[in-house]
Amino acid sequence: MKKQAYLFLKRSMDIFGALFGLIFLSPLFLAVALLVRHKLGSPVIFRQERAGKDGKPFTICKFRTMTDERDKEGNLLPDEKRLTKFGILLRQTRVDEIPELLGILTGELSIVGPRPLLISSLGLLSEFGKGRLKMRPGMTGWAQINGNTQLTIQEKEALDMWYVDHANLILDIRIIFKTIWVVFFGEKRDERKIREAFEHAQCSDRGCW
Repeated sequence: MKKQAYLFLKRSMDIFGALFGLIFLSPLFLAVALLVRHKLGSPVIFRQERAGKDGKPFTICKFRTMTDERDKEGNLLPDEKRLTKFGILLRQTRVDEIPELLGILTGELSIVGPRPLLISSLGLLSEFGKGRLKMRPGMTGWAQINGNTQLTIQEKEALDMWYVDHANLILDIRIIFKTIWVVFFGEKRDERKIREAFEHAQCSDRGCW
């Protein structure tokens, strides 16, 4: 499939998927919003600046998962102190990411793509890894279904770049279904996929580490 045709179909799938998700998940969206407001307070939506396609900043929206607890000096406590059991549940089930569907409709995100990095993390990318910025970031991606939080930064970079260089519609659909599997059965490192990504990084025409 030619690149332009793939990108057109990918964007069409994004729009249809986001609209369907927002309609189908609207009762859950409302219920979670009310629970977040009751358990964690306001604002219900957490906003953070991330790097989008070509490194362009955009604001990502998620359901809030942490409290605003502070020390005696008024400084926010460390994340691990403010993350509640309810917040952990939202993250593990990916429910906290439902608001990102709005970002897909506006074109800042895709359903599948490298996860958007913090602006401050761009400097950690290698020259090879900067290639991930050529693709619109996603709600889920190749790194997220092959280890996610169990991966090192370099492993995530290699997996993201493998995806960028092999992206196609069938692969995107596979990633979506594997993401659902991960939500129900948990994250697990796929050593074969990680090794394959590192081998690709060493022989890619983009260069290597």
